[in-house]
Amino acid sequence: MTLPDASSNPAGADRTFQVDLRGLVDLLSHHLYSSPRVYLRELLQNAVDALTARHSLEPGTPAGAFGIRLYADGSVVRVEDDGVGLTEADVHTFLATIGRSSKRAEQVAEQRGDFIGQFGIGLLSCFLVADEIHVVSRSARTPDAPAVEWRGRGDGSYTIRTLRASARPRPGTTVTLTPRADAGEWTRPTQVRALARHFGSLLRHPVTFDDGTGGTGAAVNPEPAPWARGYPTPGARSRALAAYGEEVFGFTPLDTIELDLPAVGLKGIACVLPQAVPAGRRHGHRVHVKGMLLSEQADEILPEWAFFVRCVVDAESLRPTASRESLYEDDTLAAVRDALAERLRAWIARAAASDPDLLARFLHVHHLAVKSLAVHDDEILQMLLPWLPFETTDGHTTLDEFARTHRTVLVTSSVEEFRQVAAIASAAGLGVVNGGYTYDRELVHRLPEISPQTSVADLDPATLTAHLDPVDRETELAAAAYLARAREALAVFDCDVALRTFQPAAAPALLVDSREARHERTRSQLAREQEGGLWGDILGALRQEAPRAQLILNQLNPLVRTAVAIDEPELARTSAEALYGQAALLSRRPLRPAESSLINRSFLDLLAHALRKDN
Repeated sequence: MTLPDASSNPAGADRTFQVDLRGLVDLLSHHLYSSPRVYLRELLQNAVDALTARHSLEPGTPAGAFGIRLYADGSVVRVEDDGVGLTEADVHTFLATIGRSSKRAEQVAEQRGDFIGQFGIGLLSCFLVADEIHVVSRSARTPDAPAVEWRGRGDGSYTIRTLRASARPRPGTTVTLTPRADAGEWTRPTQVRALARHFGSLLRHPVTFDDGTGGTGAAVNPEPAPWARGYPTPGARSRALAAYGEEVFGFTPLDTIELDLPAVGLKGIACVLPQAVPAGRRHGHRVHVKGMLLSEQADEILPEWAFFVRCVVDAESLRPTASRESLYEDDTLAAVRDALAERLRAWIARAAASDPDLLARFLHVHHLAVKSLAVHDDEILQMLLPWLPFETTDGHTTLDEFARTHRTVLVTSSVEEFRQVAAIASAAGLGVVNGGYTYDRELVHRLPEISPQTSVADLDPATLTAHLDPVDRETELAAAAYLARAREALAVFDCDVALRTFQPAAAPALLVDSREARHERTRSQLAREQEGGLWGDILGALRQEAPRAQLILNQLNPLVRTAVAIDEPELARTSAEALYGQAALLSRRPLRPAESSLINRSFLDLLAHALRKDN
């Protein structure tokens, strides 16, 4: 396109933008379209919209009477349709003006929602693979209309001429591209057919492909969408939908959920994933608009908590963005997302009410997803909380089964706290749930809403130690000297030492310490180190008496009974350090450097003592 002569535009006169077509195509290829392959989608889309307009013009025409034919032999790519076509005036108005769409013409404005594309730039995508676009069209709106030829070139120039009617005997449009040498990846016959199948498998108009080898055109979309077909039995329908889900997504669904929203013309299926996925990972969903594939990564169609399904849908009323590769976020999309969420909730409710085996398989795989949903959804909470598995002192079990045995349910605040106390709490008859995993502690505390006869409380060290039996006075006095040396050795860790009896007898010691207590001791230590400075004043004001850790020795354990009888001070100190180190290891919490050093030192000291004794 050339710039106008300056003399023809006096100062102050209105001027029109001049478009660098090559620059615009480069902009589209790098910032609007994800890949050059979209050229075929745009051509298919234009053909479908032309067929839609033709059916509106001739409403009595049988379905399937008009279609789309694709041809690719390696030298050209051709897309031909039996649509409404263009007159010479239409060609001047729409093909020669960037950004204007024929779907916006007054005669079809009221039917705008029937068309896939509404932006008028789709034809430019052909310049991603070809330097020239050749269009021959004949209008069905004007009787005896001549055929019109338009040739557009990548340098921004074009030509238009009128042809004899015999050049295009029937109404419709043919678009022919001569691919550039560097576009072979997208224009080879096998690739064109694959792209046509990829984008157009659910189109409602017949689409055929011919590779120029002399055979009849093969159907690109030989069957309607699987949810639009008839089946002899519900079981056959279910199996067909599952098979389609496997074909599309590459996995055998745990179950398929039919999706049907008549208000927006949406139909499709959601496939329940057969394996767990990390919480919050959102899978892309396959979204078609009026049969044309819009996106394979449309994660906005479902809420974030629905990461246990992948869906494929075809909708009438969802709006695509300008690139037609994602959905426009508006009130309609928000309403669709909410409605689909209700369909997923309804499926969970049906499984809970009528198919316990399916529910059990689903929860075994996706309990984390359901827990994340139950935290924010009271209906799901009431329905499924008793069925959800938790780690407890009775093993992995449901809260419903656990509450039958334990009327008071204790819950830990961390995984390490649960591991510290699980064996001892179980032997003492306490019912403890591991609340350290995501959502678990919050959900366990809501158990009384489902089971009012059950009470829930956080587990604290005092609760556990209160269930450990004290030793008799005589045993306590005999061990006093050892306990004093042990307290002195472990003072550096702010750890007290006590002697109790508890099961299992195989456990020599229990380290009772919470993450919060360790943080408080660290803060207090920092305040002491900074004493006298500004930070010392600030932290000193925040300081409170830091709770101490407690190493509880088990008098029922033979090793402990031997240790408390040790008279040699250094050996007593080393044995106490070793018992502390072993208890810290069993808690499975991260060890501080000083604790790692203590474990190594005490082991070597005990080994050296044993070797000296043998010699």
